[in-house]
Amino acid sequence: MTGQILILGYGSLIWDLDDLAPWVRGEWRMAAGPALPLEFSRVSPKRKLSLVVVIDTAAGAPCPTHVIESARGTVAEAVADLAARERTDAEFIGWVDTEAGTAFSSHDGVTDRVRAWCAETGARGAVWTDLDANFETATGAPFTVERGLAYLRTLKGENLAAAREYIDGAPAATETPLRRALAAQGWWRSEA
Repeated sequence: MTGQILILGYGSLIWDLDDLAPWVRGEWRMAAGPALPLEFSRVSPKRKLSLVVVIDTAAGAPCPTHVIESARGTVAEAVADLAARERTDAEFIGWVDTEAGTAFSSHDGVTDRVRAWCAETGARGAVWTDLDANFETATGAPFTVERGLAYLRTLKGENLAAAREYIDGAPAATETPLRRALAAQGWWRSEA
C-alpha cells in the first residue's frame, strides 16, 4: 500500500461502487484497513429508511475497515470522487493527507487512527465516508441497541427488505452491537 491513496469502506460501498467505479484500481482488500467505531445508527432515506452503518464514536464498536486503491493522484480528487458516489458534499468525507500533514473528520480520534494506520502501511493518504449517526434526529431518541431493534421492527414491506439487504449485506467483519443483537432475533430471520 506504499505511496497509494486509499479509500476505506465498511458498508454498501463494498458491493456498490456506483459512480466511484472508474476511479479505483484493483479489488477490495477485506479487513486491511484501520479499525473504526462503527454502528448501524443512521436512518437513510436513500436506503428506504433502513439503518445504515456509520462511524459512531458513542455507540459503535471497533470494526476493521476495508481498502481499495484510488486511481487519483491527489487526496482532494479522491475526496471529490467519494463525495460524488455518496451524493453528498465534500464536508461529509473524511481524509488524511500524509504528504501535506493535514486531515479532517467530524468524529473525535478518527483522523489520529487513520493517520497512524497510513504511517504503518506507507499509504500517502486515505478517504472515507464521514456521515454522522442521525438516529436521534430521525426518531427523537438517542441510539441504543434496544431502540435500533424497535425501530427496525416498525419497518414493513420494501423498507424492511431494504434494511435486511443492507445490514445482512455489510461485510461480516462489521460486527456491531446492533448486528450481534439482530443475530439473536428470530423475527429478523423469520419474516424474510
